[in-house]
Amino acid sequence: MAVKEAAKGTVFSQEIKDGSALYGGDCVEVMASLPAESVGLSVYSPPFGGLYQYSSSDKDLSNATSYEQFFQHFDFVVKEIHRLTKPGRMTCFHSMDVPRKGDRGLRDFPGDIIRQHEKMGWDYWARYAIWKEPLRTAIRTRSKGLMHRQIVKDSSLVNNAGADYLLVFRKPGENKEPLVHPTGLTKYCGERAIPDGLEEMYRDWKEPKTNKLAHWIWQQYASSFWDDIRISRVLPYKAARDSDEEKHIHPLQLDVIERCVLLWTNPGDIVLTPFMGVGSEAYAALVNGRKAIGVELKASYYRQAIKNIAGIGHESEPGELPFSTLESESLDESEEVEAA
Repeated sequence: MAVKEAAKGTVFSQEIKDGSALYGGDCVEVMASLPAESVGLSVYSPPFGGLYQYSSSDKDLSNATSYEQFFQHFDFVVKEIHRLTKPGRMTCFHSMDVPRKGDRGLRDFPGDIIRQHEKMGWDYWARYAIWKEPLRTAIRTRSKGLMHRQIVKDSSLVNNAGADYLLVFRKPGENKEPLVHPTGLTKYCGERAIPDGLEEMYRDWKEPKTNKLAHWIWQQYASSFWDDIRISRVLPYKAARDSDEEKHIHPLQLDVIERCVLLWTNPGDIVLTPFMGVGSEAYAALVNGRKAIGVELKASYYRQAIKNIAGIGHESEPGELPFSTLESESLDESEEVEAA
C-alpha cells in the first residue's frame, strides 16, 4: 500500500525497517502522507497544554501561547489520527491535571481532552487512573503543595500528588478484525507477584480459554485504578535532554503502553505514536509482535529513540508495510535546535 509523496522538508531524518517506520519531523505533516484506516492503535503522551516546554520550535505544542491555542493546534493531530485509525479501533492518550499559574488550582486537562475528542468524532471509552508516589512526585516537580513544610506554614496551599490518566477513545464503526485472545491474557505487565501456582496451572490447563492466570491478569487490567504500574520501568531518556527544556522529563511507563498494545491490537497490527519521544510506544509494539510508526519533532529525542529501538528482537509479522520513504533534508548541528 503506497503513500503519497511528502513535501520537501517534511522530515529531517528517518529509519524504515521491516516492521517499523520512525520519522524525525512534525507529526501532522508525516501523518498526512499515510493511508487512511491503516492504523490499529495509537498510544502517546503529548506535550501538555501550558505545562512544560521542550524546544524552541513553533511546531512544538508546548510552545502554544495560550491554553486555547494549544487545543487549536492539537485539533490537527486528533483529526489525522482519526483519519488513520481503522473503524472500531482505539486511541490511547496519556494525560494529567495541569496546574494553573499563581496558586490558582488546576485545569481539568483530561476533561478538556475528552470533550475535544468527542468533537472530533471519537467515542469516549474508558479512563484509567495511574497512581503516583507522593514523595517521588514532590522531588521531581518541586511542588510546594506536596512539601511537608507547607503544612507547617499554611495548609491552605497543600494538595496531592494527583494521578496520571490514560484516556481511551474508540473510533465509531464496525471492527472488522476482532481483537482475539484465544488463550486469554498470558502476559502481566505490573509489579504485583502472580499468585502461587497460577503459572503452573496455566501450563497444564486443559481449557486455555478459561485459565485462572488469564482471569487474574484481566482483573488487574480491568480495574479503573492502576496502582501496580512499575514507575521506573521506562526506556533510557536522560541522554536525550537538551538545555532548552524547562523541567525534568519522564517517559510513559512501559507497563502502561504494553497493556494498551496487548488489549487493543492483534499481532501484526500497526501501532502509531505521533509524539514518539525516546521511543517507548514503538519499542513496546515491536517487542510484542506488532508494527510501529513513530514521529518525533525534537532531534535529540529522535536520536535516543533510534538507539533504544535498535537491535531489539521483535517478532513482527513480515509483509508489505504502508510506509514509504519521505523526502527529507539533512540537518547539521547548528540547525537541530531550531528544527527540533
